[in-house]
Amino acid sequence: MLVNRKRLFNEILNNFLERFSDVEAIIVSDIEGLVIAGEKRKDTESNIEIVSVLTTLINPVLERIRNEFSFKKFGTASFDTDEHRLMFITIDEERILSLIFNSMASVEKVAPYTYFLAEKTAQILNSGEDDTLQLTIPDFDSEVERHERLKESIIQSELDESGNYSFKFVIVGNHEVGKTSLIRQFVERKFSHDYRATIGLNIYAHNFDFQGNEISAQFWDLGAQQYFKRFRRIYYQGAEAGFIVFDITNRDSFEKVKEWYKELNELIDEKNIPIVIVGNKDDLAEQRVISTSEGEALAKSLSETALSYIETSALTGNNVKDAFELIAYHYIIKSKKMEKEKIQESLIEAINSTLKELIILELTFISENLNWNPGFQTIVNIEKLGEYSKLKDNHNEKLYPYKNGLILSSFTCSEFNLSNSDGVFIIFDAREKEHIDPKWKETLTEIIRKLRKKRAVLVGLRVSDDKNWSQLMEEFVIDKDLEEKIISVIFLKISTDYREKIYDHLILMLELIVNTRKLK
Repeated sequence: MLVNRKRLFNEILNNFLERFSDVEAIIVSDIEGLVIAGEKRKDTESNIEIVSVLTTLINPVLERIRNEFSFKKFGTASFDTDEHRLMFITIDEERILSLIFNSMASVEKVAPYTYFLAEKTAQILNSGEDDTLQLTIPDFDSEVERHERLKESIIQSELDESGNYSFKFVIVGNHEVGKTSLIRQFVERKFSHDYRATIGLNIYAHNFDFQGNEISAQFWDLGAQQYFKRFRRIYYQGAEAGFIVFDITNRDSFEKVKEWYKELNELIDEKNIPIVIVGNKDDLAEQRVISTSEGEALAKSLSETALSYIETSALTGNNVKDAFELIAYHYIIKSKKMEKEKIQESLIEAINSTLKELIILELTFISENLNWNPGFQTIVNIEKLGEYSKLKDNHNEKLYPYKNGLILSSFTCSEFNLSNSDGVFIIFDAREKEHIDPKWKETLTEIIRKLRKKRAVLVGLRVSDDKNWSQLMEEFVIDKDLEEKIISVIFLKISTDYREKIYDHLILMLELIVNTRKLK
């Protein structure tokens, strides 16, 4: 099946004209002026044939610019006429992309997109019948907003064992190291032996599964030419992860890794994004000039924690899947850390808010075994709450007062002191049980008896996923005990995801404490 280049050009050029109203016409022509493809806005009077002649006239200028580049395949030029602003970009040594703007257009604003269009034009011209081309025009302006929305969605999601993750991934490195080939090997499972430098920017959207997580990634393949550096800040916006690729047979590309790392840190607003350094072309073992130990040492020298190193072959596919899964792993780990930090902040805020109401806040945690007391352990592990001392710390009782007025106490079910407690969180282990242990009701009754008026109790039933926890809950009949003391009791299901839910449970406990105090 032959490639329908006319249809592809029609789609990408019309998409571009629809996005940018200042562009009146777009033409792809050869250096002799023959039009290969072109589209113009319906209401414009621009003549495509005239523009093709202009490309011939401008070619000497492009030739001079092209010679300034080491591999002599790229050049650009622009100038103004009385009625139009014209921009020319060489696709290769034989073909040119021309754009006609109206006289008042801001070419600078559109310029970063024109190089994306030039790259897509090159792909269409060089595509084979099995190639898949993605022709959606990106929106650079929305990348920061998208990134912020993504962070919010991460924050609001639960800390599940698996989940859905979406991220923008940039790939940088010197030209000819195999950046585009790595992406194509991963996305399309193919390798092209014909090298062509990326013109500015290319974007691949790809979905894949990693350890039960659904990953939706955008791979932003950035041109390495120095000329494009002024646009790379725009292209980097909203990036959440990255590859720095070098060629293990080319020492110069290895030495430039430090410069690429510096550029990423300078131009990406999000700090400490996950980065993997990739030593590509490990199929050329006999030509290797960079050892594995050198690559690992470089990654470690740049960052003790943020960087990983892996060697790949875009030709054979060796380690390519592993490399992309490695960056996905780092991104997921960072996302979960962000989730945990944000949820911790919510709990800290709830504790501080409750302290403003009560001045002194004593929370008591009761369990059958002090070695498993997730509520107590969760709060103790939050460093931002400040310092605490261990007044009591044995196998039956723990008492940890904080400088800010928070007091944590922990007891076993057999013996507890609640004389100053504002709220109690008790967990009974009901896994594999069809009915509650009669002692549990006695313990809960004793808690209510020992608490002062207008206090709160959270009762957690730790159950297996296949058990009907609500039936177990109904076996606690304590209404009479609550009437006199005005004590609020809420039952919670503590299931296998208790580590993720415990923050919500603790915040609920604090809300219950404050609201119960307001009861008349």
